[in-house]
Amino acid sequence: MQIEQRKIALVTGANTGVGFQIAKALTENNYTVFVGARNLEKGEVAAVKLGANARAIQLDITDNDSIHKAMTKIQADFGYLSLLVNNAAISHTGKEGQTMEEVLGSQKPSIASIRELRTVWNTNVFGTLAVTQAFLPLLKEASAPRIVTVSSALGSLTINANPDNPYRSGFDAIYGASKTALNGIFLSLAIELESTNIKVHLVSPGFTATALNNFQGTDTVEYGSLEPIRVALAEDLPTGSFTGPADFSGPDNVLPW
Repeated sequence: MQIEQRKIALVTGANTGVGFQIAKALTENNYTVFVGARNLEKGEVAAVKLGANARAIQLDITDNDSIHKAMTKIQADFGYLSLLVNNAAISHTGKEGQTMEEVLGSQKPSIASIRELRTVWNTNVFGTLAVTQAFLPLLKEASAPRIVTVSSALGSLTINANPDNPYRSGFDAIYGASKTALNGIFLSLAIELESTNIKVHLVSPGFTATALNNFQGTDTVEYGSLEPIRVALAEDLPTGSFTGPADFSGPDNVLPW
């Protein structure tokens, strides 16, 4: 008789916000969860709050050495990874406490700092892909592996091309467009992997109050985490999905690319 494989998850940026809520839901559903955090001490504090099923792991997704060490640790402990949740992201590189309006005002394509654009994209796009590439060998060893990447409806070209979209003015060259690039890369990955058993999903939390928007989002982090949690726990969704909260995307939760 085949023994069911223990479920092992890694959540990046899991010490706070949506990442923490996803990690919490996974631990409550019998996953062993590696709580990825740039600052290991903060990760350890979060892991204690999450309980016995959580393990802190130092992971800076912009640091190849950090990524390799995290991969090596999980490989040594379990030899596979059931679920990778790409959650870590930044919205700007300026001083803390800037209002969302100040950040958006500085990220218009006509005046956006190319240096800031490179830094934000290095985390949101290149770092996220680097983590995914590093952990693909461990995902391939799992019985039902999945990749869930936290994106944003703000990255949808279809939605932003619609003049009736109330959030259209928030589509900027730095953060917003980084999510468009992220969507494109992970749709490409879904297509590449569709002949394998690795499923790839993208999910938007909606306009959630987190540090990314100076906590000016209209939804609580608990509410904004509901759709990412649903996707992270679901094992029967078709690969290549892009979904968001029902009150924005509709009853089927599907978002347009």
